[in-house]
Amino acid sequence: MTTARPGLVVALDGPASSGKSSVGAAAALRLGYRFCDTGLLYRAATWLALERGIHPDTAGADPGALVALVPEIQLAADVNGRLSHVGVDGVDVTDLVRTPRVDEAVSAVSRVAELRSALLAMQRALAAEPGGIVMAGRDIGTVVLPDADLKIFLDASVEERARRRAEERDVDPDSQEGRFILAQLRRRDELDSTRAVAPLRAADDAVHIVTDGNEFEDTVEAVVLAIRAAQERAAVGGAAG
Repeated sequence: MTTARPGLVVALDGPASSGKSSVGAAAALRLGYRFCDTGLLYRAATWLALERGIHPDTAGADPGALVALVPEIQLAADVNGRLSHVGVDGVDVTDLVRTPRVDEAVSAVSRVAELRSALLAMQRALAAEPGGIVMAGRDIGTVVLPDADLKIFLDASVEERARRRAEERDVDPDSQEGRFILAQLRRRDELDSTRAVAPLRAADDAVHIVTDGNEFEDTVEAVVLAIRAAQERAAVGGAAG
């Protein structure tokens, strides 16, 4: 009989390019937790919809077509247990789902309620597996895992996030392409925060971490410390019980 690895269920939310994926993965690695980037699921669904000729602006008119794509999507773990690879029909499409083409379409596809419902069970099943997990997304603490042991909202100004995304793509933030990235993120924020289903917002009981001006390791350390503090509180509570 194996003993489940101890650990918490951590919901890590935040807007686009706030660092959820990279910071969450690094923090999970330091703590021996699993990591799940739920945004990959929505990106994979968006990429697959585009490949199948489903236009993002009309995706909601035929939600069944989107839901039918879900069984084709799989998350795969790397050697460190991070669910950071996404496959479609057995083919790794992780790089393909991170392209500007998908960036432009993912919000429209993600706001389709039926698709979100179809992916909800998959996300909760992953969180229910034994061991600690950091699950990153935009509605983890409010919708997917409202009873998570710890909720963290990772935030940064839209200008800071645009600069980071531009640098990731070797683009000058002050160039035309860099300004387009900024406009795109502003639009994404508007769509994500105003959608009728599971809008982007911090859970009332979330630990809010603002990362403007932080080095990457500073933000990782802040997340690790928040999780360790929650582990200590859980240990004290368990002992008292």
